Amino acid sequence: MHASSAHGGPFRILARVALRRHGAILVSCAAVLVLAGLVLMRGGRLSAGTTEGIESDIAQRIIEQKLAYPGDSSFIILLRGRELAPGDPRFTEAVRAALAPLRADPRVRAVLAPDDAPPLVGERLQSATSRSALAVVSLRDDFSTAAEQYPELKALVRSPALDIGFTGNLAFRYDLNVANGHDLLFAELLSLPLAVLVLLVVFRSATAAALSVGIGALAVTTGIAIVTALSHVMDLAVYAVNVASLIGLGVAIDYSLFIVSRYRDELAAGAPLAQALETAMDTSGRAVVFSGIAVAIGLGSLLFFHGSFLAGLGLAAGIVVALSVLAALTFLPAVLVWLGPRIDKGHLPLPRLIDTQGIWHRLASWVMQRPVLVLLPTLTVLIALGLPFVRLTMAAADVRTLPRGVPARDVYEQLRQAFPDQARTRIQVVVQYADGAAYTPQRIGAIYDLAQRYRQLPGVVKFEGVVDNDDRLTRDYFTADAEMPDDWLPPDALKMRSMVAADGVALLTLLTDAEPASRQARDIVRAIRRDPRVGDGTILVTGPTAHDLDISEFTLARAPYAIAFIIVVTGAALFILLRSVILPLKAVIMNLLSITASFGALVWIFEDGHLASLLHFEAAPIDPTVPTLLFCCVFGLSMDYQVLMLSRMREEYLRTGDNTWAVAEGLERTGRLVTSAAAIMVVVFAAFGFASVVVVKAIGVTLSLAIALDATLVRCLIVPAAMRLFGDWNWWAPRWLGGGANVPAPAGLGATRMNTEPPHPTPR
Repeated sequence: MHASSAHGGPFRILARVALRRHGAILVSCAAVLVLAGLVLMRGGRLSAGTTEGIESDIAQRIIEQKLAYPGDSSFIILLRGRELAPGDPRFTEAVRAALAPLRADPRVRAVLAPDDAPPLVGERLQSATSRSALAVVSLRDDFSTAAEQYPELKALVRSPALDIGFTGNLAFRYDLNVANGHDLLFAELLSLPLAVLVLLVVFRSATAAALSVGIGALAVTTGIAIVTALSHVMDLAVYAVNVASLIGLGVAIDYSLFIVSRYRDELAAGAPLAQALETAMDTSGRAVVFSGIAVAIGLGSLLFFHGSFLAGLGLAAGIVVALSVLAALTFLPAVLVWLGPRIDKGHLPLPRLIDTQGIWHRLASWVMQRPVLVLLPTLTVLIALGLPFVRLTMAAADVRTLPRGVPARDVYEQLRQAFPDQARTRIQVVVQYADGAAYTPQRIGAIYDLAQRYRQLPGVVKFEGVVDNDDRLTRDYFTADAEMPDDWLPPDALKMRSMVAADGVALLTLLTDAEPASRQARDIVRAIRRDPRVGDGTILVTGPTAHDLDISEFTLARAPYAIAFIIVVTGAALFILLRSVILPLKAVIMNLLSITASFGALVWIFEDGHLASLLHFEAAPIDPTVPTLLFCCVFGLSMDYQVLMLSRMREEYLRTGDNTWAVAEGLERTGRLVTSAAAIMVVVFAAFGFASVVVVKAIGVTLSLAIALDATLVRCLIVPAAMRLFGDWNWWAPRWLGGGANVPAPAGLGATRMNTEPPHPTPR
């Protein structure tokens, strides 16, 4: 008998608490679920996801605060005449009437439209050929508050003579939230039945299958409620709920699978209910805790990206994982006590598809008879799958990540056709001065000369802002204009000046036909940043392209620390568990192989556009969130399965001293459970692959591929082949690190015998 059995380890104590107080536990969980429902009804304040300290965001804040320029808290209105067109006074009046409620609303800071804009700006805000006009609406409050106000303000804009559409930042984020909500509901409605089907095959009991899914639903609902509540007091991005749901649902169902499987096995072996529960908690419950730690290590590494929304995503997912562990250790045993023998109620006469007796032992033995012939081709396949990752291009999500048919995306496409200049990639150059007005003859002349040099950069089509390359406007015109005091200017000219210049700040915008994430657009930004001075002013660059570069640099600068943290902490935990030097290193390398292969698939599918017609998306650069989040999640999830398998192999090795037998028997004992758990993960993650938002779709598809590769090529082929080659060295550690106890002295590499029969009788 183990010490924990005799003296009552913590997991057995949890089982005994459930045996005595299961009613109170169930009532408490029901109360928590009701409270979670009330929190979810209140809703949250999910943000666009910001990154502190990067140049593009600093520049954006400057122009929002000092200039009458639209920032994050803004949206664009496209007004298209059904019969009227710009130039017709009736069209002007219709536009004015449609926008009047916004101009009267105290929540609106400014409305820039053709009817009251300076002439030069007004010309660019209307198109006679498309019978359209543009209006840019800026709100007073920060993004989160403005996002709450947007639906009400949008509803104020009506016209019997105009077709009205909305796009821009607030419209994009609003439609993204709506799409994410629909995606989340659809993914859960799809994944839960699929998970039930897998569980029915595993358990062949409707009650046991429903219980596991119920644990997942409880953990995810409560976790999302906590995330929603936290969004009122901290910055959490719009993807936080989807990511938390995706990760939480998979691990929660897996954790309940581990415990319920062991509990039913103990009952089937004739153990009394109380003993079966204690044994299940002391074995599988312990595995659940270690699994939660493994996933938490991966998610915890996202804290190295402090200052960005990635840290918030890690926190959100970590909360749901922690609740999944808690539910498996408290609510689940309480329900098992309440059900008692009824856990097998609803028995289904289904065939055993994934736990055929001896299949895993035979597979491992077959691999270990030819380890090199298996290992080399398998490694080649994984490396080949990972090769596309070397051409990864990262770019932050924008309105084009929404599918066509979503209002903000459709209106954006209409805007591109009607107003090509407005849809061009805009690179904003913010010139900041230590003191004094920016709009002086000397400073404006220097900016004009600089703009002319920028105009020569490949890809730059034109410039506008504090100076303009309109042929009617020369350098002398701008320097003369700068000599005129503000109180001499007519209202239109004064308004125009306030949009592009203020005390200490001037704005110059470069336009290019290159896509924001293209090499040409990025080369323009890099060229500007190589010389960050103009006269006595300092240059900062913002806009989508600059933001993409800054986010990529921010992510890449911190990624090595996050990766090192995961590898070192996971390796240390594995060493403590396995008392081996080789096994933690191999486990880390194998995880990196499966991650690399899945990352290659990510680029091949979503950036290169393969399978675009099947998965219904448009090829585009990868959002920096995706590979970072995937690495941290996949590492923890993959390590979960490796730990379960390696722990059982070590148990057999310590008992028999035979590495080959230990590997084959360890795979046999864990094969059914791990395959079932991986299958559940794959179907849950794959369901999110049907999301309409590309970021969520990419995370779901890539996670499912990573788990599938880990459960097949890595676990079934690479692990036994590598274990065979290393032989007894797998289990070696120096005595000063705690190794050597009960472990035979290793011979040369691969020197253990090929024994496929048990060296000692093994109880089934």
